[in-house]
Amino acid sequence: MSDQPTVERNADTAPGSAAFSPLYQQIKALLLQGLDRGEWKPGEAIPSELELAARFQVSQGTVRKAIDELAAENLLLRRQGKGTFVATHHEAKVRFRFLRLTPDDAHSAVTGSRILDCRRMRAPADIAALLELRTGDTVVNVRRLLSFDESPTILDDIWLPGASFKGLTVELLAGNRSPLYALFESEFGVSMVRADEKIRAVAASETQAELLEIPVGHPLLHVERVSFTYGDRPMEVRRGTYLTERFHYRNSLN
Repeated sequence: MSDQPTVERNADTAPGSAAFSPLYQQIKALLLQGLDRGEWKPGEAIPSELELAARFQVSQGTVRKAIDELAAENLLLRRQGKGTFVATHHEAKVRFRFLRLTPDDAHSAVTGSRILDCRRMRAPADIAALLELRTGDTVVNVRRLLSFDESPTILDDIWLPGASFKGLTVELLAGNRSPLYALFESEFGVSMVRADEKIRAVAASETQAELLEIPVGHPLLHVERVSFTYGDRPMEVRRGTYLTERFHYRNSLN
């Protein structure tokens, strides 16, 4: 007997039934399960469309449609003549896709990052709820300051599940030269694949004003992001305050 996943084709998935799921969506779900299990690591090639079609006993066109959707979601990357690869935050196309702050003059700013704090603590109730943890479970809280062209611009407060980020320290973060999500991926095996955000205007507190070098009460953009790994499991809560004197927050809506 084969131990490969099977694709449902019985009456329960017939068109018009409540449980109907198009065949390519079933293949997409199976590919996501493989990514979640770590069957293909970030940066690695996945099997060819022909190999996957044989594995799942479907047509190559069905596999292609599933891969097309995963590529559109930036979970897979197609490389002409080389194959299809698991997206990685070390890849230039992917690494900054969650950072939407754009210079008003389209100037490519030089970025800098300073880690202000990294500590393990009991999860506050609101953070525990967002990370689907129990209140009091351990979380890692990271505070960092991002600068653009040596001007402080973003103050981030980041919360991560303690069980998934054992060994995350100030020293590790300070020595890191990659984007944070790339570090999470390579050191802790956690890939952030999508995020939900809420945005509102706030006035700078004393602490925010001091770190961002602005007057107390100065207008800021507050962005709360919950980032998810495969299987829609929340892995990060990030609350950032953005100074937008020379920047705007840009998003594309489809």
